[in-house]
Amino acid sequence: MWKKIEQVLNDKGISANQLSKLAGFKNNSTIYAIKNEQIKNPSFELMERIADALDVSLDEFRDK
Repeated sequence: MWKKIEQVLNDKGISANQLSKLAGFKNNSTIYAIKNEQIKNPSFELMERIADALDVSLDEFRDK
């Protein structure tokens, strides 16, 4: 999951810290938990917040 998020971050020039703020997370721990695979299957609501913050469709993060 992180590789897909990271690709969008790189494409948009956004850091993981910026994503945390854009998604409205209180701190960076949620984003880093996904990055470090502590959260392996993020909830729909979590991914929806990330997709909205990055202004992309949830389809960007689907396994194909």
